[in-house]
Amino acid sequence: MEESVSRLFTEELLQKALTLFAATEKEPKKLGDFENYAFEVYRNGIPFVLRITHSSHRTKDQIESELDWLNFLSNQKIDVCRALPSINENYVEALVSEDTFFYACLFKKANGKNVHIDDFNDALFYKWGKVIGKMNHATKNYQKSAHIAKRPEWDEDDLILIEHYLPADGKEVIEKGKALLQQIQQLEKNPESYGLIHSDVHSGNFFVENGKIEVFDFDDCCYHWFASDIAIPIYYAVWFNTALESKEERAKFAQNFARQFLKGYYEENYLDPYWIKHLPLFFKLRDLTLYSVFHKKEDLSKASERLLKLVNDIKNRILLDEAIVDIDFELIVKEIKK
Repeated sequence: MEESVSRLFTEELLQKALTLFAATEKEPKKLGDFENYAFEVYRNGIPFVLRITHSSHRTKDQIESELDWLNFLSNQKIDVCRALPSINENYVEALVSEDTFFYACLFKKANGKNVHIDDFNDALFYKWGKVIGKMNHATKNYQKSAHIAKRPEWDEDDLILIEHYLPADGKEVIEKGKALLQQIQQLEKNPESYGLIHSDVHSGNFFVENGKIEVFDFDDCCYHWFASDIAIPIYYAVWFNTALESKEERAKFAQNFARQFLKGYYEENYLDPYWIKHLPLFFKLRDLTLYSVFHKKEDLSKASERLLKLVNDIKNRILLDEAIVDIDFELIVKEIKK
């Protein structure tokens, strides 16, 4: 979390949030504080997740629209962690801090546990694809409530404006990034390929219990191509798997991951194979976004060697116009069409 936000987040503010959501039974356990503060809390003996967001990250309208879509998906019997109301029957509670706000909301806690690289297998990849296919299919029928604001389009995210966060010597990366954005912005949009998506279903954003995946953290949801919801899991599965040292190892792993994932996805949602061939564009877009995130959130002058290597690898891919992994998408498309 940025230092300017951390300074504003007090114990008193946390206690107010806990009271508003009747979650004061146990000492809250911090789960994370990268873009939002997240705590495991208890109400009536049941664990929930309390999320507190600073107004510099999201507006109240944006959070309300996130929760409206999230609860729509839950109502469609999709395994997501729905939001619950406060004691005032509000899904989002505003907390004043100096001349800014924090916004608190409460979520069902997912059943099961996090997935680690050692847990990766074909059955998981297949179910991962199925749950995202279900979400993409369901969102085609989503109509936001009348009082709810529209979630942002993908290119309204300030993180793609890398010139805001890069140092003065980043001109070449900025130019490459702008060229990529222009290329993506020219892609066709229609209800069968473009809609409201989670946009971040990597293995850290779901739990698994008895083979069932339950998805959470919809903070990044936006209007985007469905292909991006396919690209992101592949991207992070490769990125997180540090045991894949060579390009050949990454390609072999990703080829199988994509094959199993898409097998599950296509059982729930049809997407023209044209978009599968364009997945490398969305790999590159994630590189661009992450490059901005690291420059926004981290003091890279004090970063570890591991983080600096990750950032430099992303920079090199952007400059070379390369995707994180090479996959034979022509082969996968042929398998889809069988």
